Amino acid sequence: MPFDFVSTPARQARKARGLTNYLAGHAAEASVARHYEDRGITICARNWRGITGEIDLIGRDGDVVVFVEVKHSRTHDLAASHVSQAQIGRIFATVDEFVASEPQGLLTDVRIDLALVDGQGRVEVLENAFAG
Repeated sequence: MPFDFVSTPARQARKARGLTNYLAGHAAEASVARHYEDRGITICARNWRGITGEIDLIGRDGDVVVFVEVKHSRTHDLAASHVSQAQIGRIFATVDEFVASEPQGLLTDVRIDLALVDGQGRVEVLENAFAG
């Protein structure tokens, strides 16, 4: 047969790695959501997708809307290094898109946190991580 569409071992390994990373990312997000909920912050949306991007978690802490970007890697430092300037721009645009539908619109009090999850599942939250 001239065309053999059987997956190669390398393709199978990439696919398995992709699935593992996907599941690890969702587990990290669930762990971070529990972390916030344990501190009294209600998680009102997970993986909220707008036109400009996606926010991993959105919570409410009183009148403040808390947006959380979750990064998972072997260490907290390595996880933090996975945030690019382009991604930060998309996060800000997506936050603006979300709060536009809030009663106070762009005057809504917001906080954007970066939650880092290491290989042992430890969570470190950097509040207002992208504040200038």
